[in-house]
Amino acid sequence: MVSVSVKDVANLAGVSVGTVSNVLNHPARVAPATVDRVSSAIAKLGFVRNAAASQLRAGLSRSVGLVVLDSANPFFAELARGAEDYAATQGVSVLVGNSGESSAREETYLDLFEEQRVRGILLSPVGDITPRLERLRSRGIATVLVDRHTHNTAFSSVAVDDIAGGKLAAEHLIQLGRKRIAFVGGPLHIRQVSDRLEGARTALRAAGLPDPEILEVPSMSLPAGRDMGQKLAARDPRELPDAVFTANDMLGLGVMQGLLVNTRLRVPEDIALIGYDDIAFAESALVPMSSIRQHAADLGRQAMELLLEESAAADGYTHRQVVTLPSLVVRASTQGR
Repeated sequence: MVSVSVKDVANLAGVSVGTVSNVLNHPARVAPATVDRVSSAIAKLGFVRNAAASQLRAGLSRSVGLVVLDSANPFFAELARGAEDYAATQGVSVLVGNSGESSAREETYLDLFEEQRVRGILLSPVGDITPRLERLRSRGIATVLVDRHTHNTAFSSVAVDDIAGGKLAAEHLIQLGRKRIAFVGGPLHIRQVSDRLEGARTALRAAGLPDPEILEVPSMSLPAGRDMGQKLAARDPRELPDAVFTANDMLGLGVMQGLLVNTRLRVPEDIALIGYDDIAFAESALVPMSSIRQHAADLGRQAMELLLEESAAADGYTHRQVVTLPSLVVRASTQGR
């Protein structure tokens, strides 16, 4: 198939290339008769404009990038939906990348989005990403951290207070009389995981109880949780915790499977269980699971609003760090014994 160029359109219409460009981008500047002649040539030749090239020339892309920690986690699916819904109202498309909690994969997506000259990037980072954010900014690409609070006022962020969320989960278990609490999460260098652990540890110390037993897992996934649940179920009953707090709901659902399948353990009678995120699957689990709720779609929408606001702003833009508080949702996995 032969590619039709702007020059071909100009030759057929008997106008300059610049006139064709004005018809495509600024038709009000061109006489109506000339617009009709150029439009007729476009239709006859089947010309399709190169949107990417025109966006680069204009210096403003219609696309933004979004890099999440785990696209298989319904929390991030909801977050992406919130971002995409708002972006659509602004005529902007969202390119989604999944880092899989891998710094290397995260870097690959950031390289790709930088090469594509996206308008901006929403990022739920694996680790400390400040140097890379500064590089992106130097290239004119706005960035907003999502599901990750930062005290660095040079960047905008939208997040839930995960320390408060971890504290809320542990306080709930303490109020139920649970005293041997385990924390399942990982990798621990992920900020959301370490913050939720810190909150739980703070609540336990305030109650005069031992720090939580830390059970680190390689990923925040259902299989990783199931494996940990099976390991717990294989312990001597005297060495079992009486409650488990998982760093997200996918881990919690996996731990529940590992604890209940082919064992005599009961939830919550033997082990109370609470997760984090309050995804839809938590309510429909074999034992409906208590969780710490954060509104993922709202996070995505707020982050996209900040990103588009910053990308359109002049120098001197004041970055904002938006932090919301999570809430406790109590279900059967922690109620009673």
